[in-house]
Amino acid sequence: AQSENVLGYFIDVERIPNSCSNSPNRISLKDREILVNLSMACYRVNISAYNAAGESPQAIYIVPEFSGADLPGQIHVKSQGSNAVVTWTPEYNPKCFVVDWSSGKEDIHTKIVTTATGNFALGNFQPYKLYKIMVHASDVCQCKSFLAHEKTFGVTHFYSVEGVPRTGPANVTILNITKHSALVKWTEIASEDCLGFLQGYRISYIDSSRKRSPAVTLNSSTTSYHLTGLKEKTTYHVQISGFTNAGEGPLTLSQPFSTPKYGTVEPLCICITQHES
Repeated sequence: AQSENVLGYFIDVERIPNSCSNSPNRISLKDREILVNLSMACYRVNISAYNAAGESPQAIYIVPEFSGADLPGQIHVKSQGSNAVVTWTPEYNPKCFVVDWSSGKEDIHTKIVTTATGNFALGNFQPYKLYKIMVHASDVCQCKSFLAHEKTFGVTHFYSVEGVPRTGPANVTILNITKHSALVKWTEIASEDCLGFLQGYRISYIDSSRKRSPAVTLNSSTTSYHLTGLKEKTTYHVQISGFTNAGEGPLTLSQPFSTPKYGTVEPLCICITQHES
């Protein structure tokens, strides 16, 4: 329908997963803007327009993930093989907790926990896969929508078994080469390739005489390093690896560069003054 013929809009807000198979909460409004208070669970929003002739097809929007950095709750996960026990300390006593766990938006599971103590056992975790676990407090515990009733208590991430990264960092480049230094930059290892919580990177380099310098260990948020103490007119080969608690992953392909014989030439300014005779 043309916009001037639109009478209003239908907004369906659906929590994912919809384990109760209930119809989404339908909101009818005239404006093209709405403010909805949501927990940090995954939500799908379906939007359609309607007029005297009927309802349009729905536009589907998945609400992006929120940051959990400012949440008050602390969640702890203890691995037991392919299973895990999730514990938390409630700051107040709601009627129940809603626990979500997933390895992605297509694989979300939900369970209502009505026990007073804050713990829950989860199972069937796959090794080397990152899981997200969320705990929400709610005063609604039966099978219905939690939209207006739940508040996210805490979020954590978990590997049942950690592995070493299966690749090194990408796009390794050498910049700003001088006779005694060079800048190494790279792109962080993708999370799906880490197979565990990335702890940091190790840089090693060897010169043309096959003399290897001690490896430099950096934290996981670093994506550049300034090599110093290099020899002039020398070829070096640089390699980088990432490591988790399980160990070190493969080294990147060797990146060669050569230091010049002379340093950077600074422009020289000569001023000539003329004296009148």
